[in-house]
Amino acid sequence: MSGLPPTTSVKRWFVTTNHKDIGILYTITALFFLLFGGVMALLIRLQLWDPTSQILSGLAYNEAVTAHGLIMVFWFLSPFAFGFANYFVPLQIGADDLAFPRLNAVSYWLYLFSGVLLAISFFQGGTLSAGWTIYAPLNVPMYTPSIGSTGAVLALAMFVTGTTASTVNFLTSIHHSRAEGMGIMDMPMFTWSMLATVWMMLFAFAALLAVGLILAADRVLGSVYFSATEGGSLLWGHLFWFFGHPEVYIVFFPALGVMLELFQTFSGRRLVGRKWVIISICLIAVQSFLVWMHHMFLTTINLEIKTLMMATTIGISLPFDLVVFSLIYTLIKGRIQFTTPFLFAFGALLLFILGGITGVFLGAIVLDYEFRGTYWVVAHFHYVMFGGATALFGGAYYWFPKITGKMYDEFLGKLHFVVFFLGFNAVYFSMFLGWETPRRVFEYNPEFQIYHQFGTIGAFVLGLSFFIMFYNFAKSYVSGEPAGDNPWDYSRTAEWAVSSPPPLENWPNRPSYASGKLEFVKDFVPDGGPAMKTDDNGDIATDGGDSHSAHISEYPYWDKHASHASIWPFALSLALGITLFGFSGFADAVTVVLGDSAMQSEVQISNALYPTAIVVGLVGLLYTGVKWGLEDFYAPPTEFAERWPFNGVEKVKLGMWFFLASDVIVFGAFISAAVFVRYNAGWMTWSPLTESLPGLINTFVLITSSFTVILALVAARRKSRQGLLATLGTTILLGFTFMAIKLWEWNHEIFDRGVTISANAHGDPIQASIYYVTTGLHGIHVLLGLVIALFLFVRVYQGHYLDDERPIEYFGLYWHFVDIVWVFIFPLFYLF
Repeated sequence: MSGLPPTTSVKRWFVTTNHKDIGILYTITALFFLLFGGVMALLIRLQLWDPTSQILSGLAYNEAVTAHGLIMVFWFLSPFAFGFANYFVPLQIGADDLAFPRLNAVSYWLYLFSGVLLAISFFQGGTLSAGWTIYAPLNVPMYTPSIGSTGAVLALAMFVTGTTASTVNFLTSIHHSRAEGMGIMDMPMFTWSMLATVWMMLFAFAALLAVGLILAADRVLGSVYFSATEGGSLLWGHLFWFFGHPEVYIVFFPALGVMLELFQTFSGRRLVGRKWVIISICLIAVQSFLVWMHHMFLTTINLEIKTLMMATTIGISLPFDLVVFSLIYTLIKGRIQFTTPFLFAFGALLLFILGGITGVFLGAIVLDYEFRGTYWVVAHFHYVMFGGATALFGGAYYWFPKITGKMYDEFLGKLHFVVFFLGFNAVYFSMFLGWETPRRVFEYNPEFQIYHQFGTIGAFVLGLSFFIMFYNFAKSYVSGEPAGDNPWDYSRTAEWAVSSPPPLENWPNRPSYASGKLEFVKDFVPDGGPAMKTDDNGDIATDGGDSHSAHISEYPYWDKHASHASIWPFALSLALGITLFGFSGFADAVTVVLGDSAMQSEVQISNALYPTAIVVGLVGLLYTGVKWGLEDFYAPPTEFAERWPFNGVEKVKLGMWFFLASDVIVFGAFISAAVFVRYNAGWMTWSPLTESLPGLINTFVLITSSFTVILALVAARRKSRQGLLATLGTTILLGFTFMAIKLWEWNHEIFDRGVTISANAHGDPIQASIYYVTTGLHGIHVLLGLVIALFLFVRVYQGHYLDDERPIEYFGLYWHFVDIVWVFIFPLFYLF
């Protein structure tokens, strides 16, 4: 499937892979979650109206607080920004689409179905009630025993999986598909902010995925990471906040990018100190990973480390100061147009400044002891996260004419801003006034009641403001004035150079900045070869070009038309959603009674729904994965593009590098957790849980399989079908040998030595949990590699990959990575 149905067809929205369609889907879905999370917020505010009354039960209140935080942080703020990023980043860099259109569609459907899983969790005995930070030990089944709690954790893991796919896609697109002449320092500020955002996401969300998988193992399989004293709350705190503090900037940076664009457009002035703003953004992105422990000042971390973290926390405010001054000076030197988009951008700056100033108090150890756990933190958090994101609503008004071709109602837009700004400050500034109220507790000192009642009124005013926005957009979409291609006087980015809405493939001809300004170049396409640049007279250019890399001319099927539709991203995501739904109830529905051997053990099923869902989902994943691989879907690379610092690297290979970088953090978090727990338990008090010989044999097996993969690539390049079949077949055989030895080892530990994932007859139970979960994660990677290898083997047997060996090379990169990970796992679990 490659043809795209019209926008009026429902089918289009299930099969589209076009970046603009995906952007619209993201934006609309995020606004739905804004309403979902907003309802939770209003329930919280109603409960806080009177500390002596009880509208919600204690459990229901905790569920509302948790769901509100999770939905707003994960399912609204970032996806709302990524709706704009999907639509406009390719336009701003001069690309036809994102690098991997189907992967882009997968990221959206995983996002949607993860939200569906979260919604379902409310009907599985209640959703998670541990707070949005999901602190241990509240996150373990002893304290949150409902199936819905597990469902919410798995929904979050599914969301992060989709986010990782999107991250890889944006990184590859921005680094590989910038228009000719657009150096990395020449990119628009919104695109720059998104580049910094996805670089942070690549590593931060990998840490969140790792800690989510560990928690899922605790809840589904019975491991004891977060209930053991050697791990517990401190382990969760380190892993979660390594993600959590960069997440603040992951949420804020897209809004900052919108702010920077809008300040330039509506002041008629180029950003003052643009180069230094870019450098500041890069510094903040790096520093964001060096301050996570300021969220843990109340823990047992020693004072020297806390002091270091206090210094880094204060230090990260310095580049922010430069950005703020740049924005202010841009306005001072410009001629401001007080449009609705500008008002929201300027309001976001004011709110963020207040949020930043109040956050300085929390960066000081002594003051943090007083403020932590109070409504001061709640108010500061909302001024930074939601206050900064106020600029996104300005972005919605700014780009509404480009997306729809219609102009919004300016009076209603300004009314929305006034009501929003008043409601926002009423609800959140009142929290500063009643800051001594404890967080997540609806019983508070009655002397603070007036502040909470004022805040509740403000919350409803804030909620009302969004209905003004919805009405404005709906009315304008139906009967608004035509906006034209560019309704703004001083816009300067490429999306305003095309029609509103933009055409399917964005450009009338190839965009180029080679002359120093945006031009549309018509290339000469000879028979039997790729496009060639022409000069002003239409003759073939002979100046050497800029970046027509050799791998582009070798790209197979270069003359096919780009595909825009595929049903398999939707189907694959649905299958994963069904699988995770099944795992949410697995621990309650399935009981394994161990016997003297695997054959004598018994599996008792109390509810067939959940294990059936797992089986159906896994079969669906396998089927849709194969159909994905067989689909004739063509997403050509940009032929003439700036690719620094990855010149000469093929698009898919670059994407694989980014994916593996993310996976390094996942395994790094698992291995770090193992080291952390063992250190706390007393390093020398543990001895290897299993014998070293099986691990040693498996090490040689995997190392050998890496050599056979290299030989497979050599055979493919020599166009030797028999050699390729032999070496791929040997790799598969070695992979199954590794899995067989691993299963024998597990069988021996469980039935001969009494070591299970939650019990250890020879030592600490958590040692057994770490062993099974870490080696199990690696085993899943091996199994996934074997599935891919079998697919490649069948395709080679059918005569494929002899003219294009790159799929073999990409598989090799993944397989070598899996083997390298084992080299770290082997000594940790088998030797020391």
